[in-house]
Amino acid sequence: MNDAQDPISLFQTWLARAHEVETDDATAMALATADASGRPAVRMVLLKAADAHGFVFYSHSTSPKGHDLAANPRAALCFHWAKLERQVRVEGTVTPITDAEADTYFASRPRLSQIGAWASRQSQPMSGRFELEQTVAGAALRFGVGTVPRPPNWWGYRVIPEEIEFWQQRPFRHHDRRIFARVGDAWEAQWLFP
Repeated sequence: MNDAQDPISLFQTWLARAHEVETDDATAMALATADASGRPAVRMVLLKAADAHGFVFYSHSTSPKGHDLAANPRAALCFHWAKLERQVRVEGTVTPITDAEADTYFASRPRLSQIGAWASRQSQPMSGRFELEQTVAGAALRFGVGTVPRPPNWWGYRVIPEEIEFWQQRPFRHHDRRIFARVGDAWEAQWLFP
């Protein structure tokens, strides 16, 4: 790693390389949240943007992760790119993105994904697959061939990083680990023992 590089640029470089090499989705990331009592939960989500403002993903605000983030607006992310033998961990605060950003991204999604966002009562119990198919069909009938607006409970979240750690596998567990911590508007870097 170049000592002078900021962690966002370095992340974008690593992500671009992952897109070239990884056969699975290079944007897949583990998202860890905790509820108001501190009970942790982790699940896989997809990164939709990463820049100097943070790391963005989308979900229903009424989902368990939405409830966690409403009660405790902090999260940790972990990207693992097995073929590259690399991992990136991100920790920080979470804020909702703007309605305009969410509307723009939602409009770019395939129509069936838009319909699915209306049909899904994410993580709520259902009687079986047929109930999901019925709610999808109902949402498709509701919107016909017209534009599908963004559901009011479908949001984007931005993880504003406070720390970003880069890990590169090396032989004999002599891995490279470097952590960047935000100090004011700047980043401070520190090498870590593997």
